[in-house]
Amino acid sequence: MPTYSALAAADPAIHAALQGEMLRQQEGVELIASENYVSPAVLETMGTVFNNKYSEGYPGKRYYGGQEFTDVVESLAIERAKQLFRCGHANVQPHAGCPANVAMYFALLEPGDCVLGMDLSHGGHLSHGHPVTYLTKIFRFVRYGMKDIETGELDYDAMLETAKKEKPKIVLAGYSAYPREVDYAKIKTIAEEVGAYAVMDMAHIAGLIAGGVHKNPFDYGFDVVTTTTHKTLRGPRGGMILSKDAEIGKKIDKSVFPGFQGGPIMQMIAAKAVAFGEAQKPEFKEYAAQIVKNSKHLAQYLMDRGAKLVTNGTDNHLMLVDCIRSWNVPGGEVETVLDSIGITLNKNSVPNDQRKPMDPSGVRIGTPAITTRGMKEKDMEILADFMLTAIERRGDSAALRTLHEEVKVFCKKFPVPGIA
Repeated sequence: MPTYSALAAADPAIHAALQGEMLRQQEGVELIASENYVSPAVLETMGTVFNNKYSEGYPGKRYYGGQEFTDVVESLAIERAKQLFRCGHANVQPHAGCPANVAMYFALLEPGDCVLGMDLSHGGHLSHGHPVTYLTKIFRFVRYGMKDIETGELDYDAMLETAKKEKPKIVLAGYSAYPREVDYAKIKTIAEEVGAYAVMDMAHIAGLIAGGVHKNPFDYGFDVVTTTTHKTLRGPRGGMILSKDAEIGKKIDKSVFPGFQGGPIMQMIAAKAVAFGEAQKPEFKEYAAQIVKNSKHLAQYLMDRGAKLVTNGTDNHLMLVDCIRSWNVPGGEVETVLDSIGITLNKNSVPNDQRKPMDPSGVRIGTPAITTRGMKEKDMEILADFMLTAIERRGDSAALRTLHEEVKVFCKKFPVPGIA
């Protein structure tokens, strides 16, 4: 493992925590659907002297001097993003996915305007207008969901009726815990019917779209796409807003800066450029395809052994397991038990969940990180067996300790980029 000698000398406590986290990642299995491992090149770029430079503004239009190299990296990030997602404009400055969505709202909406987005309980996202967020004090959000949770089909007829009634300015696609693909053509048609923007938050599936294994919303006439740059895209933690044309792009740029953010985080933008370059390579397409292969195989293997999955399978990188219906065990308890054997995932509500959000019925499982480590379909069966055994023997501490050691041995076969 890297030693980080300067950090060890300057701050032993932080260095010890870093060493512990590296060991945890090496010896454990990461199944959180929103997490991934970056390449050594991306990891290295995040720790460079670009951190030292303020670069308020945009390439060629900065407020401070000394920008010749920051302009190079941001311009590369922009051009690579446009090529990767086949769009006309890219803003790579958002610090994260939620700020990207906030900036998008303020670019396209006036206070009081309506947004039609996916219900959180059916797989949507907090930043799509959940009542706990401040956004709901400014804009009005209405919901759509699944027509059938057994198949995952969205209720497009109800979505259209809601759109006609509520007159949203944005019809928003995207999700954080939805295992299926959406019909972009139908959503675009609904948006056109009421004169709304069609917007996609592709944060979870950006890498699948970049890799060509999922459809690109711009091919169906979407106006704006927001995203994180980590998750399946395998870049640094950050956000991005893409748009169809220059006029919308101008509104977005003004909304990001100076409207919402100050100086961009240049070392992260440089790392985004590196990640976008990696995503343009043929091996990334193979990686994206393997994510879905692994996800589908793991989902089927779990279902064959009695697990109840929301929508009875998956089309993407994640699956949602209803733990109450599967084993009569709450999702939080499953998370805790699996954490004890070195397998990390997150508790998650299921559609129409009768339990509280902090003690929900389900767990969410994703395959991006384990695919980055080189795991294939057969390894999904080994992981599933670890999980099912741990759940079955959750009251047996000796059995769980034995399983944990077996997980460590298994993980040694799959190095973590940037650590091993």
